[in-house]
Amino acid sequence: MKTRLPPCRRFLLVTLLVVLGRPTFAADQPNILWLTSEDHGIEMGCYGDALARTPNVDALAAKGMLFKHAWSVHPVCAPARSAIISGLYSTSSGSVHMRSMVPMPAGAKMYPQFLREAGYHCTNNSKEDYSLRKPAGTWDDSSASAHWRNRRAGQPFFAIFNSTRSHESQIRTRPHRQIASPAAIRVPAYHPDTPEVRQDWAQYYDKVSEADADAGARLKEIEAAGLAADTIVFYYGDHGSGMPRSKRWPSNSGLHVPMVVFFPDKWRHLAPKEYQPGGRSDRMVSFVDLAPTVLSLAGVRPPAGMQGHAFAGPHQTPPPPFLYGARGRMDECQDSVRSVTDGRYVYLRNYYPHVSQAQHVDYQFQTPTTRIWREWYDQRKTNAAQSLFWQTPKAPEELYDLQTDRDEVKNLAGSPAHRAILEKLRAAQRAHVTQVRDVCFLPEGEIHSRSQGSSPYDMARDDAKYPFQRIFDAADLASNLDPAALPRLTTLIADADSAVRYWAALGFLMRGPNGVTRGQGELRTALTDSSPYVRIVAAQALAQHGPESDLPATLALLGELAPPERNGVFVAMSALSAIQALGPKAASLRELVRTMKPAGPSPDERFNSYVPRLIANIAPPPPGSADSSAAKAKGKGKKKKNAEK
Repeated sequence: MKTRLPPCRRFLLVTLLVVLGRPTFAADQPNILWLTSEDHGIEMGCYGDALARTPNVDALAAKGMLFKHAWSVHPVCAPARSAIISGLYSTSSGSVHMRSMVPMPAGAKMYPQFLREAGYHCTNNSKEDYSLRKPAGTWDDSSASAHWRNRRAGQPFFAIFNSTRSHESQIRTRPHRQIASPAAIRVPAYHPDTPEVRQDWAQYYDKVSEADADAGARLKEIEAAGLAADTIVFYYGDHGSGMPRSKRWPSNSGLHVPMVVFFPDKWRHLAPKEYQPGGRSDRMVSFVDLAPTVLSLAGVRPPAGMQGHAFAGPHQTPPPPFLYGARGRMDECQDSVRSVTDGRYVYLRNYYPHVSQAQHVDYQFQTPTTRIWREWYDQRKTNAAQSLFWQTPKAPEELYDLQTDRDEVKNLAGSPAHRAILEKLRAAQRAHVTQVRDVCFLPEGEIHSRSQGSSPYDMARDDAKYPFQRIFDAADLASNLDPAALPRLTTLIADADSAVRYWAALGFLMRGPNGVTRGQGELRTALTDSSPYVRIVAAQALAQHGPESDLPATLALLGELAPPERNGVFVAMSALSAIQALGPKAASLRELVRTMKPAGPSPDERFNSYVPRLIANIAPPPPGSADSSAAKAKGKGKKKKNAEK
């Protein structure tokens, strides 16, 4: 017979347990497990890919539900993970540029902080790679040894396990034991059909299988611990495949990800309203939805500042009509693209039409597919669909029908029959950047300088510091490539705001010789502008498309602004990018670039590899030289370190 303690003693015992740090936990909070993998799209059996070998995720989908329309928001890891951890679009938080390392908005928290406050043990194993600075106390443990097993008895857990096996770097690692047959590969319309391309795609499929095996091992751990009935499981990839024209490009090929969820019977009441075992949801799901969703599952009302839509739990909301994507600086290469989809059509707005999809991102060029593709293009062996990746200018607007053009190579933006859908998606894209106060229409250095002492998100809501509408209108006008915009650009290049002047100068540059001829006088005046970013664009425009007589002064200006130790990393990267774009015209600057010190003031050490890569692109050391060998060895070490992160 059990002896019941008197009430006073029971009270003392409970008090003692609390004092000893062994609280009881709520019984109405599920365990939540996120299984994530890197650099792969929907090439999985559960998504209908016959070549894929993904039995573990397929089995999870068979008893759970997959989302047919899930987008990553950004086609590269750091800004994508920033959107997940914050519940904010990275264009809104200022973290769209690769590893930009900006602060969180004042008073905002990353979602694990809310979960920990609600009693959860929160672990991340192990990649973070945010472009946002992480507040102290975000995780209970974020490391290679982080595990839900380390929680207190009875404590609910939220745990992430991330597989790196399908990462871009693994596609090109040789030797490789081949399983998928290169002959069986469906080569996308944008890639040339060569042995190298088929080999890379086949190896990619093998690596996705390895990521699936990692997921299976984690699911077995849950089963073995007797926790399967208590644990909600998510599986998703962080963006599209690591192949070129998927990773780094904000079309469907770079943003469409697998996302599978499983709710055991005990927690079925928290599932999405459309949830059916083995079902497929048409709901539009974005990475900004993950933070509010996991908070909702934990019984926490998502804060109003989060920009996503909870799709499960008691606080789930109606689905959004569109998904949004964006591309900013990719490592050392600057770009600005925004995208939107309604699930069938994909619209892209290129705000930097003067640079190609295939800028020379060093990391991307290590993949054999990228190199052979470039060789074929240079030798004029690529067809129209395969050439688009390399060509400039890009069309300011792109529109693709995924039902008839899964590889997104037939631009319908000029089609009269598709005018209505173009206008609908264009309006959605404009409304979105306005609603989130997209702060990344500033030159990257100005995102940091204007928000000093604050955050880009907070600064963007102060119209005195960031007159969004004026700057966005200038960007929209500059990049539409309409010759009729030239008179207005002449006015805007004298605007009081440096970002408006920056876009006006770009507008002349983007229009090539005709634009520069029309704006010659204004661009010469801009060579003495107070903003170094305006001066750099003006110098590039005049050097590239102006009269020969302007070349000495413009090159001298770029040479002055290129050294990072004097000008900082942002100005240096802009100047070096302009020098690289000028090619042979800037030959006289190569020795200056080759011998300059690559280090300079920057927000974070993660910027340290970008200037050296630009230097190597402009003035590579002679093959076989000591500098060349040292650079290769150093580069390999840094690349391995970055890949591991």
